[in-house]
Amino acid sequence: MPIEFVATSRLPTAFGEFKITVFQDPKTGEEHVALSKGLDTPPTGPVLVRIHSECLTGDAFASLKCDCGPQLQATQKLINEVGQGVILYLRQEGRGIGLTNKIRAYALQDQGHDTVDANLMLNLPADARRYDMCSIMLDHLNIKEVHLITNNPLKIKALTDLGINVIDRVPLTVGLNPFNEDYLKTKHERMAHMYKKDDF
Repeated sequence: MPIEFVATSRLPTAFGEFKITVFQDPKTGEEHVALSKGLDTPPTGPVLVRIHSECLTGDAFASLKCDCGPQLQATQKLINEVGQGVILYLRQEGRGIGLTNKIRAYALQDQGHDTVDANLMLNLPADARRYDMCSIMLDHLNIKEVHLITNNPLKIKALTDLGINVIDRVPLTVGLNPFNEDYLKTKHERMAHMYKKDDF
């Protein structure tokens, strides 16, 4: 069953004022969030969009194992500066494997396994996320064309397959540190994430 719009409110943040809109799957109760700015009237052109999967450890606890928190904050700052855009915050913790399995995968990474192998050792996919809900969220916001803020080619393909016109990709390389360098290299080498050599 598709997700439905359920609630919205303005949301002042440390990075500017946004609107928060919640969508819910009425069957499972699963909730996803659109954090938007400058979209009270239908946009007349492409809109800055980031698809950001929930990361409790990075977004809330400032974990250095990933770059999720810095990516989220940098996107909020960019959208606030531009004056228009949206973050689709999908509740797909741990690339879709859930918090418990993510922490189990972290323990395997502490033993020297990379992020892909850690998932596979748990008999889980390297990436279990889905993006079908994005079309409903973007349609609610009257967005048909996007400047997609991502390093992940799967997100470009997912939106294109959903009929969203991805005008271009906006690279986002922030938050590199000694604790996540190998993790980001693995995403580049094994998951085709689009980084440049001098990013590392």
